[in-house]
Amino acid sequence: MGEVVEVLVPGGKATAGPPLGPALGPLGINVKAVVDEINKKTSEFNGMQVPVKVEVDDKKNFTITVGVPPATALIMKECGIEKGSGEPNNNKVGDLPFEAAVRIARMKFDDMLSYEIKTAVKEVIGSCVSVGVTVDGKNPKDVFALINAGEYDSQLA
Repeated sequence: MGEVVEVLVPGGKATAGPPLGPALGPLGINVKAVVDEINKKTSEFNGMQVPVKVEVDDKKNFTITVGVPPATALIMKECGIEKGSGEPNNNKVGDLPFEAAVRIARMKFDDMLSYEIKTAVKEVIGSCVSVGVTVDGKNPKDVFALINAGEYDSQLA
């Protein structure tokens, strides 16, 4: 029976230190080889926290599965901001184009609770509310009403 280690690592910059090293060390595998492989697979998510699953079998072979970063991390990267607003209702720190919200929803679709792209986009826009980001220059809650009214149906097809 193999072991499974699930951790969040910085994209392209994982190290043998915590959280990876202490979790992998007791399994008797080459931690440096695992870290190098993770860094190679997560390099496109530079600057974001990325969920990674390392599966180690009885023969000490390992398989690495890289997930998609959280929606808030993808939103902040699209907006070019380091962190969200401390007061999201009062201070807006960025603006997310609607097309980017659709792109993020498609990336995260398999990890979401939505069954269709329209509701997945609404989930992403809901994350914009908590980060303090506007969508197409509008309050995210106003964009919900526009989506429900069918204003964005052409982009959601």
